[in-house]
Amino acid sequence: MSPADAAFDGTCPADTAPLQFLQSPAAHLGHAGAVQAVETIETHMSWVFLAGEHVLKMKKPVRYPFLDFSTLAAREFDCREELRLNARLAPGVYLGLMALQERGGGLALVPEAQLPTAGRTVDWLVLMRRLPAGRMLDHLIAASLVTPGEIDALARVLADFYRRAPAARVTPPEHLARFQREQAVNREVLLHPAFGLPGAAAALDALDAALARHAPLLLARAAGGHVVDGHGDLRPEHVCLQQPPVVIDALEFNAALRAVDPFDELAFLVLECEIAGASWIGPRLLASCAAALRSAPPAALLQLYTAYRAQLRARLALAHLLEPQPRTPLKWAPLAERYLQRSLAALERVSRAIPPNQA
Repeated sequence: MSPADAAFDGTCPADTAPLQFLQSPAAHLGHAGAVQAVETIETHMSWVFLAGEHVLKMKKPVRYPFLDFSTLAAREFDCREELRLNARLAPGVYLGLMALQERGGGLALVPEAQLPTAGRTVDWLVLMRRLPAGRMLDHLIAASLVTPGEIDALARVLADFYRRAPAARVTPPEHLARFQREQAVNREVLLHPAFGLPGAAAALDALDAALARHAPLLLARAAGGHVVDGHGDLRPEHVCLQQPPVVIDALEFNAALRAVDPFDELAFLVLECEIAGASWIGPRLLASCAAALRSAPPAALLQLYTAYRAQLRARLALAHLLEPQPRTPLKWAPLAERYLQRSLAALERVSRAIPPNQA
């Protein structure tokens, strides 16, 4: 879920019956038993229902440039991809699929193992085991409760995942072009006249220059097979520091967005931990993963990844203000400025690095 995720505000699409049903404790008797209340969370792409020890996620029938959930078949496929991909880093958390069916004039949740039935499936949901909120990394950072040993355990899980991850089917030019495309979108949003974001133009120009200067490093990472089918959205709110740690919410809806250098993803997680107030996590996590993977990129490229991710996060923060009814509107511009400042700091370190052709 994104930082914009918030409790469901009661706004429903035209067909409110499925949502009203799924917000009812009676809907969940079959899988969760008797629960007193169902907590509902709305994201840009899903509705999430927390019932007892279980979580159910239903995709919204939406279409964006990067995903299409507009048909029942597409949503079913995506649910299955979510199960498959999250089995890698969250074994035992994703439990299966539930069919939302019309039967006897009403609605019912039916485990996939009990199909087929006489009912008609109108949607699909992913069933998950509910993780303890207090063990999520973002909560632990906020409470200053993260220990070095827990970060070491997380590093072992992530390093093992990246060792096993298959190489992504992306050529070196395609890998470089992805950064250039995203930077073009960053420029469009961060320079939007409605925002007047201080320092945005300078930060964008500096990142453009750094991408051009260090393009050979990006090309070399792809050519060396260091771009893999990764997690795609490695953030503290997706990390649960149980024993062993698990990482949920792999990005399932667009394989191209999961084609990453592991150290690009790790730089993203380190950035988010730093923004949340735990800058000590980054050096320890990166050192452990670098030692385990034996494929760390040059320091300049790691800083470039940080700068790129920070500008991407600044863009996503401001993009909330382009929505018709943005949630927590006062939050996003200051957050975008923080990310831009972090990007500029990383770019200053990149600019001091030795050019690739002189290394």
